[in-house]
Amino acid sequence: MKEKTMEIKEQLVKDIETVNTPQDVVEIKAKYIGKTGLITGLMKNMKDYSPEERKEIGQIINAIKNEATEIIQTRENEINTRILNEKLEKESIDITLPATEIKAGAPNILEKVVEDFEEVFMSMGYDVYDGPELEEDRFNFELLNIPKGHPARDAQDTFYIKDDEYLLRSQTSPVQARVMLELGGNEPVRMICPGKTYRRDDDDATHSHQFTQIEGLLVDHDISLSDLKGTCDLIAKKLFGADTETRFKPSYYQFTEPSVELDISCFACKGKGCNICKNTGWITVAGAGMVHPNVLSMCGYDPKKWNGFAFGFGAERCAMLKYGINDLRTIYNTDLRETANFDRKERE
Repeated sequence: MKEKTMEIKEQLVKDIETVNTPQDVVEIKAKYIGKTGLITGLMKNMKDYSPEERKEIGQIINAIKNEATEIIQTRENEINTRILNEKLEKESIDITLPATEIKAGAPNILEKVVEDFEEVFMSMGYDVYDGPELEEDRFNFELLNIPKGHPARDAQDTFYIKDDEYLLRSQTSPVQARVMLELGGNEPVRMICPGKTYRRDDDDATHSHQFTQIEGLLVDHDISLSDLKGTCDLIAKKLFGADTETRFKPSYYQFTEPSVELDISCFACKGKGCNICKNTGWITVAGAGMVHPNVLSMCGYDPKKWNGFAFGFGAERCAMLKYGINDLRTIYNTDLRETANFDRKERE
């Protein structure tokens, strides 16, 4: 057996010198260590030997197989290295050439606007709350001083799910009512509640049946309209720039008294007048006011001891104004040519 293995090894050493390609490597592996190879074939007659002989012969065969594998592997590595070096010489790379630009998306601008609001209000001690989008009529209307028969309850404005009892919330104010009831009228409230709301609306370039509101509420002692003005002024400067001016103008909402609309100076024309602000120099961005005593009372707060203010921003409207968007559908578009512009404007 030793003589046979020595003969096979000598033959392998001669054959390996003729191996120059990957295909030659495949063939020599098959010839010597493959399933039908010369070394593998030595194992066929093992049954004819005694146990002691089989042990000794097995060791001899394994030794020659390991040697053959090492010889072939060494030759294969040499061939692969040679081929790689030849490729590197022929296929030179100019590393001074500019790299291929890889387009990347940007954070959704609607989420970015909401995060901006949350950041500002949390820095002032406000908590961020969430609530159910499928809401009860009691929280969506009644506790907000909107009684039965009020125009806001019109089925053309609200998505009712079951009679007049359950609906898709038309505002995030129900979250405020839930929080006040949970606190039992004994603790101050500082909160914002961003979230999706639903109303029957024209699905045109500037409206949608689903939109995002960012509503806020503060209830404490001795709160005045000037506190509301200062709060709105701060968020306007954060969102639209430090040189943004704000003003209040009278309005009406069922759940606040007095009620106001928040205007900001037009960031496009700086108050001179343009098509964005309709030549007024001002843009309305939110509704607000002092919380109506009826709302406080129904939510467990004594209006003789407590008062506060509430406000509501439309996230889509703020995003459209901030980023110069004319079509609401752009916010939900995944076209990288557009989202890249939003990211660039944010960096600027």
